[in-house]
Amino acid sequence: MDQEQDRTDDRDRTDDGRVAELLARMTDAEKLGQLQQLAWTGDTGPGGGQNHLIETAVREGVLGSVLNLHGAAHTNALQRIAVEESRLGIPLLFGFDVIHGFWTTFPIPLAQAASFDPAVAERDGEVAAGETRSNGVHWTFAPMMDVTRDPRWGRIAESCGEDPYLTAAFARAKVRGHQGDDLRDPRRIAACAKHFAAYGGAEGGRDYNTVDVSEQRLRNLYLPPFKAAVEAGAATVMAAFNTVSGVPAHAHPHLLSDILKGEWGFDGVVVSDWNGVHELIVHGFAEDAAAAAGLAFEAGLDMEMVSTDLADHGRESLRGGTLSAGRLDDAVARVLRLKFRLGLFERPYVDEGAALTGPTAESRAAARETAGRCVVLLKNEGDTLPLSRSLSSVAVVGPFADSTDLHGTWSGPGASRFPAVTVLDGVRAALPDATVVRHAEDHEAAVAAARSADLTVVVAGEPTELSGEASSRSDLSLPAGQEELIRAIAATGRPFVVVLVGGRPLTVDGWLDRAPAVLAAWHLGIEAGHALADVLFGDVNPGAKLPVSFPRSVGQIPVYHNHENTGRPSGPDGPGAPFTSSYLDIGRGPRFPFGFGLSYTGFEIGAPEPSQDAVGVAELSGGAEVEVAVAVRNTGQRAGDEVVQLYVHDRAASIVQPVRRLRGFRRVTLGAGESAVVRFRLGAEDLGFWTNDPAGRFLVEPGRIDLYAGSSSLATARCTLTLTP
Repeated sequence: MDQEQDRTDDRDRTDDGRVAELLARMTDAEKLGQLQQLAWTGDTGPGGGQNHLIETAVREGVLGSVLNLHGAAHTNALQRIAVEESRLGIPLLFGFDVIHGFWTTFPIPLAQAASFDPAVAERDGEVAAGETRSNGVHWTFAPMMDVTRDPRWGRIAESCGEDPYLTAAFARAKVRGHQGDDLRDPRRIAACAKHFAAYGGAEGGRDYNTVDVSEQRLRNLYLPPFKAAVEAGAATVMAAFNTVSGVPAHAHPHLLSDILKGEWGFDGVVVSDWNGVHELIVHGFAEDAAAAAGLAFEAGLDMEMVSTDLADHGRESLRGGTLSAGRLDDAVARVLRLKFRLGLFERPYVDEGAALTGPTAESRAAARETAGRCVVLLKNEGDTLPLSRSLSSVAVVGPFADSTDLHGTWSGPGASRFPAVTVLDGVRAALPDATVVRHAEDHEAAVAAARSADLTVVVAGEPTELSGEASSRSDLSLPAGQEELIRAIAATGRPFVVVLVGGRPLTVDGWLDRAPAVLAAWHLGIEAGHALADVLFGDVNPGAKLPVSFPRSVGQIPVYHNHENTGRPSGPDGPGAPFTSSYLDIGRGPRFPFGFGLSYTGFEIGAPEPSQDAVGVAELSGGAEVEVAVAVRNTGQRAGDEVVQLYVHDRAASIVQPVRRLRGFRRVTLGAGESAVVRFRLGAEDLGFWTNDPAGRFLVEPGRIDLYAGSSSLATARCTLTLTP
């Protein structure tokens, strides 16, 4: 490992020398051009493609990157103009939104987080990187690291949910999957941690909306996943659309320069989001395009996506002093360094004959296996699930019974070319000798089918178009008619299960009591139908957990596990007593808590057992750790997975701490009756917290820390660890 690090360091030094040499030869126009990304044809935001500008700019050597162009022949053709016709021959950087797959779509990120298995995200990233790079794309705008506590926000589908520790684990895994050990590897792509920062805290769950956040909440809740991604080597970071305490993130020096580049030492590229620089004017932060460019780049931005404020006004800004020559050179050096790290100067073209043109049997198998690990069993009365293969007739009904709309939001080019396997097809493949009928939309026919079938699978939920960017919802109940269908199926008295697809938590109180079994299936990608059949019939025992709380009603939002206590907390069950922090008309807490998920078997998790009852604050600050052992046993009759979760709570601190902070999780597979001991290590990072000091102050204070272990955030098995002065 040391030799590999030495080689990497030597290569970086060589690259830095080549960057400096190239910078010395560049004109201001060429420098400004390297900081510009234009969009080819496809739209991912307001406005149209910029094809008419691109070829001319590439030939003149004043364009650094192109967005949305893929295909080996297409990227090679444009790259040849850059390399062979421009003055300096600087290659282009091709970027594309590869969020959960290129040709082979994996489950949406929220579903992947439900697996509580970061290897799922790493496998997705690895498969996607191979498909993407072979098609001439070097850079993806993933992973999205936005922690959010509001399921009304459509982009929760792209997130890992409400917890910073879980999100950080998936951030590291996705960066590893995309980038591997060497960006020069032709099967790897540059990752982008987005959106920096606090985008998931949008008021009202309305996309692009205001975020007003304290320094301690910024650092304790929103920033940890980004720090994890940077430490994992993420090549790029994307700025967020929102303001952060009154300052747009695209021109936020505290975020982009003080923290990201200063405290964390990030030496990669900070790219804007689509049109984000020009929108500084709309925010009311910049008077005109020239001011917007100067403010954004002086704050620490390095590349402008789609809008052309810097390219149009950069020389004016340099002359006027609103953009310094040093900051310009630093931004250009970062872009050039990334191109060297990707090996584009040595290998600017891709092998057109080796380009992957669709999913392979291996990638489909990976997508199916990972999808099965993402399904959460929410309810299973009377062991309704798993279903018996002796069923002679099954009705598959509901709007998604025979729908291929299971890829999910931001599903890449594969979604339009390679339909997802439907639930109907998955059930038919699992029961080749049974009668399997479907009625997707006809309410009366669906009820009639349920009456005549041995069992009915109701596939309900929300379509892809209701989640993702610019898809916030004020109502989280099932779309019109679906709740009524579930009630009507229940009224037949015949056995049935509900499969709930979608991109966010939904409110289920109107029908949940009537359904004997419910699976949260999310949008599972190209192999969704087969993966769901694997779970329905028990080939896969569900072991996933909720990465985000399910609210009882929209009026209860935000509801999340890592909340702070009030001076008058209410009890855990039922409407609150007078003069407590509660609602009069609804129970306290979520319908399903963070970390919740059932299995076809049972598990028993013991109390946490630390290696020592007390540890000194000075010892922790010096790198000491406390090992915590947690015993887990499969008490059922079949093998299954359990996610052992470890939470901490600082009883009294100079800044009030959450009642639960997830600081460890491990998904383990145990046979019937089998036991295991899961071990976690807690250090200063796990037992301390950031203060409101803008300069960044982290504290570990003396006092008592409660440690909780269990199968959800409602874990009650507890011990106490004392931190001594």
